[in-house]
Amino acid sequence: MTVYDLLRTTQRTRVSDGAVASMLTGTESAAFVLVLVLPQLGDFDSLEYAWWLQRETHLLKAKGVTVRAVGIGDLASGQAFAKFTGFPAEHLFVDSSAALHRQIGLYEGLTLKIPWLSPGQAAWVNLMLMCAGIASPGTLAEVWRGYRGDRGAPQLIGDEEVINAPPLPPLKGRFFAWAGGRGFQRPFELATLRLRNMAEVLGHWRTYVPNPAYLTQRGGTFLFEPGGRLLYEHRDRGILDFAENKSCPLTFIESLETSTAVEAL
Repeated sequence: MTVYDLLRTTQRTRVSDGAVASMLTGTESAAFVLVLVLPQLGDFDSLEYAWWLQRETHLLKAKGVTVRAVGIGDLASGQAFAKFTGFPAEHLFVDSSAALHRQIGLYEGLTLKIPWLSPGQAAWVNLMLMCAGIASPGTLAEVWRGYRGDRGAPQLIGDEEVINAPPLPPLKGRFFAWAGGRGFQRPFELATLRLRNMAEVLGHWRTYVPNPAYLTQRGGTFLFEPGGRLLYEHRDRGILDFAENKSCPLTFIESLETSTAVEAL
């Protein structure tokens, strides 16, 4: 069975109304369908990916891309995620046991078995090892990019935008100009957005992560044209690897050509 067939026939809980439905419901007339199979909804990757989608809403609409996402969690997780990120709850589904991830064959992450620990506790140990780069290629380099900046990436925070990322005081975007200028990703800019995400999740941990046993499970990105032909896919290999082009995660959308305007994210 292809990934498209799995997504078309799989039913999961929709966050907007709690209904159990196919994740591709309502995409029949779309020029392109982008499906994000996210890790835990409290994961760095999930929150950061949703931020990029919100930032690139106009690009998605211009290209006729309809977006659907499913993440690991329950209804409360999905509601918190949608409220914080702005991702439409009617386009978001939840999978409480990562069953779909396994069906698609996505990377489960480091899964060392530690006899005296519960599955959730073992997942924590494995997650910490992955954060250190073990069985998670590129993670340390990506963390470092968030601190040092990236001249190949766009500016992430507007000059007048205020970022609340405890324990830091509220910061205006112009603060980052002092660290290097404007028009590109400045030093500490991405790290500050990640700190904001971390503060949100840690402040509502049990909501975002109702079952820690799936903390290491990674996600994937799948882009389809009408009829289900796969145009693009990216399977995460580790933490902070949700995009092939980390500087501009939606670069693969820019080359799409369509004359059909459809509702997107």
